[in-house]
Amino acid sequence: MKTYEISPKILSNLGIESLNQMQIDANQYIQDEKELLLLAPTGSGKTLAFLLPIFNLLNNNIKGIQCLVLTPSRELALQIEQVWKKMATGFKVNTCYGGHSVSIEIQNLSEPPALLIGTPGRVFDHLTRHTIDFTNTKILILDEFDKSLSMGFEEDMSYIIERLPVLEKRILVSATSQLTIPEFVGITRPKRLDFTRTEEKTTDALILKTVISDSKDKTNALFQLLCFLGAESTLIFCNLRETAEQVANSLQKRGLDAAFFHGKLEQIDREKTLVNFRNGSTTFLVASDLAARGLDIPDIKNIIHFELPLNSVDFTHRNGRTARMNAGGTAYILMSKDEKRPSFISPFPKEVKITENCKLPETSKWITIYISGGKKDKISKMDIVGFLAKVGNLVKNEIGLIEVMDFMSFVAVSKTKVEKLIIKIKNEKMKGKKYKIEIAR
Repeated sequence: MKTYEISPKILSNLGIESLNQMQIDANQYIQDEKELLLLAPTGSGKTLAFLLPIFNLLNNNIKGIQCLVLTPSRELALQIEQVWKKMATGFKVNTCYGGHSVSIEIQNLSEPPALLIGTPGRVFDHLTRHTIDFTNTKILILDEFDKSLSMGFEEDMSYIIERLPVLEKRILVSATSQLTIPEFVGITRPKRLDFTRTEEKTTDALILKTVISDSKDKTNALFQLLCFLGAESTLIFCNLRETAEQVANSLQKRGLDAAFFHGKLEQIDREKTLVNFRNGSTTFLVASDLAARGLDIPDIKNIIHFELPLNSVDFTHRNGRTARMNAGGTAYILMSKDEKRPSFISPFPKEVKITENCKLPETSKWITIYISGGKKDKISKMDIVGFLAKVGNLVKNEIGLIEVMDFMSFVAVSKTKVEKLIIKIKNEKMKGKKYKIEIAR
């Protein structure tokens, strides 16, 4: 079997010294096999596992889209794009997803990328508009394939795959081992790489605990648990969007840095919410199962199941948001006394007693500001740092995480400095242009 080398430069660009075994095997077999089923736990690095070999398979001499990655959510699409851009391969990438400007996507597609990442619904839309050309697309990757099916994208995916005339390689990626592959995918005898049952550090590092609420209304028990945990990044799962909003609003009224996240939010609001959680401006995020897969949120310390999911697959995905790679983490199951324990959790985790009347966690020292310019305006992280330091008089430890997107940027700054900062920079120019700068609400 031919051995494929991995570019040290790309690993350096990613800040990675070495790959795990799943990524090493995927790099080999994705290049060798025409049909591959890659199964690995959430948080094990599947995105990089399929992007590294794709880089080796792309051809500088071929114009147009060579590889299509279909993924169920816009958040996952953007995460894949970010990893590819960090790799700095020299090959163009674009993303297409609902909530993004169609006109901007059409403009981007007029000079097609080598790698296109998209949600099935939006890619379907472009095909019906005839704004996308798959004449040279030889590689198809279906990421989180089972999730795409459960979200109702089967017809869209079938339509898209039928319009890939020269397809040579089909890769399915999932964190779930029990998969049924529909006929329309065109996979008959795939090579199967299954790492879901191996003893990964992500599993070993996860601690499960149960917390019992005296009341059927578990909101007060949740509040006590969060006070007990302190100011640690915590993701709280609910089954319904409405419940997520109600719980987050209740926590806010009690003085906690909490926000909610679900699929009905506008795209800009989803992005702001995730930015605030990533940079520490928000400590507690109450979410639907949309947050269980594909979100790029490092360093989540705790998971809390305010409501348990209906099946073991979603339970596993939720828990996979913490204890990622080499880090540890804890998942708490919050149950009322009379609540039925699902059969898919066995044995049930040991109950822990939470000390009541703990003091409120410290509020975050960060607050996020919004800037109305981004990569398309030639703004970089260093431009923002220089602007905030020179014009806003901030020092290094008063500037937190910076995220630069296509047409906007977000920066965490010291909460104690933000009011004076906004006044100082409000009418100033960055790189010769004036941008709207305000607190991201």
